[in-house]
Amino acid sequence: MEATGGDSESQISIFAKWKNDFSRAFQYYLDRSAPHIGYRWLGTLAAAAIYVLRVYFGRGFYIISYGIGIYILNLLIGFLSPKVDPEIEALDGASSPTKDTDEFRPFVHRLPEFKFWYATTKAFCVAFFMTFFSAFDVPVFWPILFFYWLFLFFLTTKRLITHMIKHRYVPFNTGKQRYARMKPDGTTSSSSRD
Repeated sequence: MEATGGDSESQISIFAKWKNDFSRAFQYYLDRSAPHIGYRWLGTLAAAAIYVLRVYFGRGFYIISYGIGIYILNLLIGFLSPKVDPEIEALDGASSPTKDTDEFRPFVHRLPEFKFWYATTKAFCVAFFMTFFSAFDVPVFWPILFFYWLFLFFLTTKRLITHMIKHRYVPFNTGKQRYARMKPDGTTSSSSRD
């Protein structure tokens, strides 16, 4: 009778070891993919295209598509929002730099780009997996869901853009910031070469 208990414990430990090894390997490749932003997003676009083709040819699963659209919209809000809201910061006494003499602070996303990418990719993979189960194919009139999503998208982006304009921040990095070179006499050069 003890043999069966020992067997189940050894099976559990083998499963735990396999799960740990898989988790380490997955994290290793995830960490290696971090600097390759363009390739990561191309992979996500490929996953999205596969999902869209599955929904198009399956002629169903519109509720899943609506759900993934709302989820990605929520992720986009987090990505485009600042980590520290300027309105709340102004109430605390500190404020964003508004003059040239104030200290420059870069924009920090509430949801970092890597987490945004990872959650989006995972969402498309889960949604694709859900399309293989007919329980998730709820019959709905999809144009209503689509126009309601467009309405939500319009309202959300309008609110975000007005917030950006009001507090004068841009949530995108357009490249490395360049500084003027100092000459030995203390003046700056206007050379565009670095």
